Amino acid sequence: MPTYLSPGVYMEEVPSGSKPIEGVGTAVAAFVGFAENGPVNEPVLVTNWEQFVTTFGGPIEDGYLAHSVYGYFLNGGGAAYVVRIGGNGSSAAGSGKSAHSAVDAPVARAELPVSGPGKPIVVRALEAGSAGNAVRVEVQEASEPGPDVFRLVVRKDDQEEVYDNVTTKRGQSNVLTAVKQSKLIALEEVRGDETKAGTLVAPEKGAMIALSGGADSAPLRISPEDYVGDAADRTGFSGLEAIDDVTMVCVPDLMAAYQSKLIDDEGVKAVQLAMIAHCELMADRVAILDPPPELRPQQMKVWRNDIAGYDSKFATTYWPWVKVMDPRSGKPMFVPPSGHIAGVWARNDSTRGVHKAPANEVVRGVIDLQSGLTRGEHDQLNPIGVNCIRTFPGQGIRVWGARTLSSDPEWRYLNVRRLFNYVEKSILSSTNWVVFEPNDRFLWDSVRRTIEAFLRRVWRSGALFGETPAQAFFVKCDADNNPEENRDAGILTVDIGIAPVKPAEFVVFRLAQFSEGSELSE
Repeated sequence: MPTYLSPGVYMEEVPSGSKPIEGVGTAVAAFVGFAENGPVNEPVLVTNWEQFVTTFGGPIEDGYLAHSVYGYFLNGGGAAYVVRIGGNGSSAAGSGKSAHSAVDAPVARAELPVSGPGKPIVVRALEAGSAGNAVRVEVQEASEPGPDVFRLVVRKDDQEEVYDNVTTKRGQSNVLTAVKQSKLIALEEVRGDETKAGTLVAPEKGAMIALSGGADSAPLRISPEDYVGDAADRTGFSGLEAIDDVTMVCVPDLMAAYQSKLIDDEGVKAVQLAMIAHCELMADRVAILDPPPELRPQQMKVWRNDIAGYDSKFATTYWPWVKVMDPRSGKPMFVPPSGHIAGVWARNDSTRGVHKAPANEVVRGVIDLQSGLTRGEHDQLNPIGVNCIRTFPGQGIRVWGARTLSSDPEWRYLNVRRLFNYVEKSILSSTNWVVFEPNDRFLWDSVRRTIEAFLRRVWRSGALFGETPAQAFFVKCDADNNPEENRDAGILTVDIGIAPVKPAEFVVFRLAQFSEGSELSE
């Protein structure tokens, strides 16, 4: 408390005590997959399609990441984190090849000859080539000669790149820095070789090497670990543990690797189980799992029950794949549905709220579905947690399911899971002020009033069932659930119960003949 020594009027700003709880965002997706270029294993926030193209490039052959992100924004998505995997730092930009053939390809590399001791420059071709298509690199005199200055000329067919007045010394004219913009080669230093210790030295003038051999296309070497990654190294989707905003996780290019036979059924299951484990660990996000392509209804049932067999309230799956227009070829193609579905979730949250089941919503940008289904087939898929996408005459293509993959009836519906995520995260993120406060009845009353005010707003939005707040929720924080032994241990306990609104999944109209003059019972 301040000390006052002389008479006068004083002004003090005092803390307001408890702070209102603000609702957190519910619609931020995370995508993991292959891209044309961009940083590798680094979550990058994009808020529109143009930002994605600027950072990662457009759609690539045999890849679904770009199509999924486009479908996300088209359907109402507002923000997304994108993690590019399958790269070694090189780019497929300008190669005309897919990311699959541009990564880890057995391209040729060679050292530029040197006349003195030190580490030579290693030249690596960015594309694999045949013996008749060699990349040639020549060292010439620079236009401004100097002891360590030279000109590097790179040729391939009718392409030529010239890097003049470059040097091995540090600075703006460093040859390693200058050649980073090349579309034909990359330069590296020799590392881990004691026989070539020392500084990088300039190559001998007049030296020329040809980079040939390898294959025109090489398979991508990728494994389930590339998708899963490591939280400590911030790789794969495990790196998303450091990002609190994410509420949806999609890995569309898991199916791209599966179609290319780079990952088998067990690999797919391993990655999807890791996605589920990640979401259960974070407890604030849901995994949208893609099924394998070209499954008919009965095959989808077998995959769901006998092959996948997942049981989690933090995961969901949608079927079938959707047909979209490929901007690269101008022809239609089938893509996994997860990206478009994530966009539907975001749109639903914005227009109706997270408590509304994200179903009976039109999927924008979809031309057709990979498979249709009958009412009887839908009767087999819906009870096992397969959310079907269906075509309705005159009503477009719509999401027609809103279930999780949980066998627990309490967590059957997706909107219930996501509502709890929203309530839990909102309360957690807005109650840090409680920590280290005196654990007495004044604090208990303050915490209870704060949470009750927040839940009252949630109830008024239509997210909770009940005609009155007392029927919709309760908050208990008193001496009963905070006994002396808990207070001595520094623990404050608040018991909260909410009654979520369940979706009207089955609408039944009872129709009977009515005789004129008879009375109807209420």
